[in-house]
Amino acid sequence: MSKTKKSLCAADLRNRILSQDIAPGSDLDEARLSEEYGISRTPLREVLQRLAGDGFVRLEENRGAKVASMDLSVMRVFFQTAPLIYCSIARQAAENRTGPQLDQLKDIQVQFTAAIRAGDTDHVALLNHAFHEQMGEMAQNPYLLVSLKRMLIDHTRFSQTFFRPQTPADKDRIEKAIAQHDAMISAIEARETALAIDLTLQHWDLSRDQIEKYVRPDPLPLDVISMKDRRNAV
Repeated sequence: MSKTKKSLCAADLRNRILSQDIAPGSDLDEARLSEEYGISRTPLREVLQRLAGDGFVRLEENRGAKVASMDLSVMRVFFQTAPLIYCSIARQAAENRTGPQLDQLKDIQVQFTAAIRAGDTDHVALLNHAFHEQMGEMAQNPYLLVSLKRMLIDHTRFSQTFFRPQTPADKDRIEKAIAQHDAMISAIEARETALAIDLTLQHWDLSRDQIEKYVRPDPLPLDVISMKDRRNAV
């Protein structure tokens, strides 16, 4: 079995999970995936084991693989933990970054901005994921990096609504996200740790409300309930 073929399968499954093309909590049908990716069951299971190790899927004995869920307990821990990890990453990225790593971050930002300008919403969230993962690499802290990568899986899935603007205010928030990324790059390049942390908190605040909207969507309009049912509603 070609190593490249397995790698392509793993990369595509990661992207499909992050974009919610495969929904959280979904069962993964090995037979269907084997046929879809043109690989046999054994290498596919190796791919799924790798994805499980990275936090994308869960392997359950006698029940196969399932995409990692986003239940209430996960969401609660996410909101508690995200700002702590992001700020620690930003500080250590400013302290430890290398020139080539910074160049790679700038290149990701160019692609991120171009995808937004082109309205390529399918790739914007994935590029945002790559931007923050690259900051994690720049921090050069293996303990933080593991936590960041796991957290980014859920953050990227949550952020699908953020990068699909419905109103002028949504578009303004995305433009602000571009500007904040640029400012974070400048702070990291100048090794201004305090500024990098402050910008990171502002960036988290920008997306937090939209993530909460994903978690707690607007209620159904009243006109979907009949007048009779509305009278009987408590």
